Formats: sequence, C-alpha cells, structure tokens
Amino acid sequence: MEHIYDTIIIGGGPAGYTAALYAARGGLDTVLLERMSAGGQMALTGDIDNYPGFEEGIDGFTLGMKMQQCAERFGAKTEYAEVSSVDFSQPVKRTETTGGAYLSKTVIIAAGANPRELGIAGEQELIGKGVHYCAHCDGRFYKDKTVAVIGGGNSAVADALYLSRLAKKVYVIHRRDTLRAERIYHEPLMKAENVEFLWYSTVSEFITDTRVTGISIKNVKTEAKTDILCDGVFVSIGRKPATDFLKGNVLLDKNGYIIADESTRTSVEGVFAAGDIRTKALRQVVTAAADGAVAAHYAEEYLAGK
Repeated sequence: MEHIYDTIIIGGGPAGYTAALYAARGGLDTVLLERMSAGGQMALTGDIDNYPGFEEGIDGFTLGMKMQQCAERFGAKTEYAEVSSVDFSQPVKRTETTGGAYLSKTVIIAAGANPRELGIAGEQELIGKGVHYCAHCDGRFYKDKTVAVIGGGNSAVADALYLSRLAKKVYVIHRRDTLRAERIYHEPLMKAENVEFLWYSTVSEFITDTRVTGISIKNVKTEAKTDILCDGVFVSIGRKPATDFLKGNVLLDKNGYIIADESTRTSVEGVFAAGDIRTKALRQVVTAAADGAVAAHYAEEYLAGK
C-alpha cells in the first residue's frame, strides 16, 4: 500500500520549513517537497538583516539550510521534486511530482511567489549586482546613493517611498503618465524632494561595468532614448504566485494568490496556504515563517478532529 503522510508541505522556503519544524515536532508524519534547494527565493538573497536572532545578519542560503536542519532534527523528510499537479477532491490528498505521487491527510502549500522580471539582457546575471526585487530586503545597500524603481503600482510606490528615506536620489520609471497605485500613496511620494518621475518610459538596457552603473530608458511615445546613471535598480512590476499546478483545486484571487486568511485555511478542508503564496499584506521572511507555524497548528487541529 502507498504510504499516507499526515502532512505534505509543498515548498522549502521559510514558510515551508517552519511548517515542517512545527508539524514534525508535534509528532506528525511530515514530508516536504522542494524543487530546487532549501530557502526558496530567500536563498537568492545575499544579506538578510531584518530576521530576528542574527545580530550581524545572515545570508539567505545559510538561513535556508539552518531552517531545513531544524525541521529534519525532529524527523521531517525532504524530497527534491517538482509538483506538477494535485487532487484535493478526496479526504486523502494526492500530490503528483517529478519523483512520483505522494498521499497525505493534509497539505500545506508554501510554494511562494516569484518577482516578475523585466526580461531584458543581463538581468539574471546582475541580480545582487545592482538589480533587486525587494526594497525592504536590499535598500540599505543604497544609503546616500542613486536608485531607480521600475513600476507604478502599490508595491513600486511603497518601494520608492521606502528608498526615498535612504537614497540620495530615486527615479520612478513608469510606462504610463499616472501611477496605478492607490491614491493614498500618491501625495507622500509627490512631496518627496529626492524623487523624480520619468513618465511614458521603459527600461531598454542595463549599463554595466562589473555591476549596474546606469540604465537606458525609452520613451514609449517618442521612442527617444536616454541614459541615466544609477547605482541600483529595483524592479517592482508585480509578483507571480507559483499556483499553476493547483489547476482549480483551491480558490484563488484575481491575481492568482490562494485565498486564505490569517488562519491559513483555504477553500478546501485540510489544505492550508502559508507564506507569499497566500493573500496577505506583507510578504517578508518573518511573516512567511509565522504563517508556517500557524498552518502546522491548524493542520494538527484538523487531524485531531478526524
């Protein structure tokens, strides 16, 4: 007979491994499925200095490995496989992966969300060398320097406001002539003396030495090109939650995030969503870890009720 786990956790970032720690420590037969390496998106972050307990900061890869070791100390298993589909229609949930099928009584989905990229040459190679996707993570490296924020939605405006308190100069580059962000964000950004807006503009190229030294922007109306010197670029054009494999098994919001409140419960009994993949106000390592603990708690409660 196929083995039936108490809980399967999809995703090995801070939400996933915290859930694994709490579930395994609580005596649940736990397996975590991760497609790449411990830490998820966090593992790509050079320095994390806003996660409690590390007074000198810690790099994301090391923190991910430590979280994995904590969970495995209590018996959680890690399997490296990519989830291709799920079936939550029965009391025993089925998760199909590149390494075969897994069965479980509960599932905690912690697959995260990936930043949308600009899609221009050299972007991948310049991550951490002047190209960033999280102002709250990496903004401190640009104190008294010049940065550019790409985007015009709520996250871009919030990033620009945050960076305006650190950087000497902030360019906000947007392909339209007005911000898409909610009106409440507009006034404080407009009042910031070190913020300059470049409307009807897109980034066409990175200017580099061994790292970013500037960007070339193109006016979408006139197609005129201009070079701007800057020390860093923060891409804030949205995130894409990793929910393609769910295929209608749980309810999603209009942006593709799993609808789940602070209890992490989804529309399906016994299925929980933790971390960046669920609807929430703040997506940070510490909030993802908190979600993982909550999800494990409610998974245990669900199993006890059965």
